[in-house]
Amino acid sequence: MDRITLESPLDMHLHLRDGDTLTLVAPLSAADFAGAVVMPNLVPPIDALDALDAYRARIAVACDTARFSPWLTLFFRAYSHDELAAARRQIIGVKLYPEGVTTNSAGGVRDLRGIDATLEHLEALGIPLLVHGETHGFVMDREREFLPVYRRLARQFPRLTIVMEHITTREAVELLGEYDNLHATITLHHLLITLDDVAGGLLQPHLFCKPIAKRPEDREALLHAALTGHPRVMFGSDSAPHPRSAKEAAGCAAGVFSAPVALPALAELFADRDVLPMLQRFVSDNARAIYRVTPPLRRITLERVPWRVPDHYGAVVPFGAGTTLAWQVTARA
Repeated sequence: MDRITLESPLDMHLHLRDGDTLTLVAPLSAADFAGAVVMPNLVPPIDALDALDAYRARIAVACDTARFSPWLTLFFRAYSHDELAAARRQIIGVKLYPEGVTTNSAGGVRDLRGIDATLEHLEALGIPLLVHGETHGFVMDREREFLPVYRRLARQFPRLTIVMEHITTREAVELLGEYDNLHATITLHHLLITLDDVAGGLLQPHLFCKPIAKRPEDREALLHAALTGHPRVMFGSDSAPHPRSAKEAAGCAAGVFSAPVALPALAELFADRDVLPMLQRFVSDNARAIYRVTPPLRRITLERVPWRVPDHYGAVVPFGAGTTLAWQVTARA
């Protein structure tokens, strides 16, 4: 099978940033995806309706939102029921970051036991909770240590849709089997790399991300979930652009910029595993069912035609820069 046409592919975890970076990267996502869940961790964070509306307008200037739906999120804080009721039709969810756990999360949640009032409002209003699930423990254990938090939330708020963002471990995949209200996004890079690719030889700064890539057995668990069409797993690139000056530097910024290569690399991965028809579920069908969204109708055709990934897009280096991918997008309709 050397060709596939995807109907309305979706990226359910995307960073578009702001300013010149937004202008650079938003069209790259809009070219191949019908919609995306856009993260709110700007500086300052998007945590009010006026900021949300202004950001939506800037995204519209940067790309053609008639063919690409930017589904926006609010940055988690203590919201009243009235605030969330007013925002309900303008957001796809509320994103929870533990304080200081990743890029631009200094204003995140410090006390995870003190958030229940807001969670009650989210559950009552049917607004999903999206979570960056890491502690401040040893870097390889941070996601595993956060799993008890997911268990508490899933039990205490059984009608709340909870999305474990960019999961990286076997244990996180297994947790999906415990609670029906838990769902997960998986990135392209966590399907392809392990920590050895990041730091096993010379340090590869453009592969450094949070959560950090884990062990081979963790990657295999992620692959199994994605390739077999697990109904509560969906694609979220966590494409997170940083300028080269911030990546190739002391204090390397965390983030992998994968938006322009995501669909070709996924097509190659699924084709190599002889499950290319399952790609539609992973990049669209499951997300539509979980979030109950109807994206613009788009048809993106990919074929087994090699192409070389550019060394850079502006000041940003993409995932796989300079390598040759076996598949590429050949038609957009």
